[in-house]
Amino acid sequence: MDLPEKSDAVLSQPTRARIFELLAESARPVPTTWLADQLGLHPNGVRAHLDRMLQAGLVERRRDAAGRGRPRDEWTLSPDARPGGSPPTAYSDLVRWLARAYPAGTESLRRIEAVGREAGRDAGRKAAPGGSSSPAEALAVTLTAFGFQPRVTGESDEGFTCCLGNCPYREAVHENQLVVCGLHRGLTGGLLETLEPGFRLEGFEPRDPDEAGCVITAIRQTGEPC
Repeated sequence: MDLPEKSDAVLSQPTRARIFELLAESARPVPTTWLADQLGLHPNGVRAHLDRMLQAGLVERRRDAAGRGRPRDEWTLSPDARPGGSPPTAYSDLVRWLARAYPAGTESLRRIEAVGREAGRDAGRKAAPGGSSSPAEALAVTLTAFGFQPRVTGESDEGFTCCLGNCPYREAVHENQLVVCGLHRGLTGGLLETLEPGFRLEGFEPRDPDEAGCVITAIRQTGEPC
């Protein structure tokens, strides 16, 4: 039985590394043709790279049956993608030091959440053109790119709930949970405002960062947003 190719080996090829980067930057499932346009390559060649990435567990493929003709393939990062390699330790240390140094007073927390909200808006504005994904899926795709490994656990016309399987900020959270989780709450709210303006963040329940499981709840807007 053939074992899946290691993800870091798959991404050692420059085109596949760039595809992974494009999927991380997009906030929606994107078709093969969109990726081909971004790369200046023929869709068949891009599709071959995507198939290798699919076998390595780096991406997920879904079929968009909207519109006429044959359903097209759309691609997102896999929530469980582990591309290999380690971030520079200096970067990790800097984040922890900043979290430790930032005060956690009421005014400071409001300010840090506002910063996170603007960062979420920026990320949403940079998203790839939308497809047929649901509001829950649109947010989950973006949170996947940030490394949160989200799973939608409840969805209806009125809202949805999403559970996060990983905390990429865990070391910083240990230094200052109020600040880091406040930033994350703002980030999530800003993403919703831009990706799905008809929805707003209703609940954000932080959990132990080593075990993850933070819960995000979004509901449909019934009036003017606050």
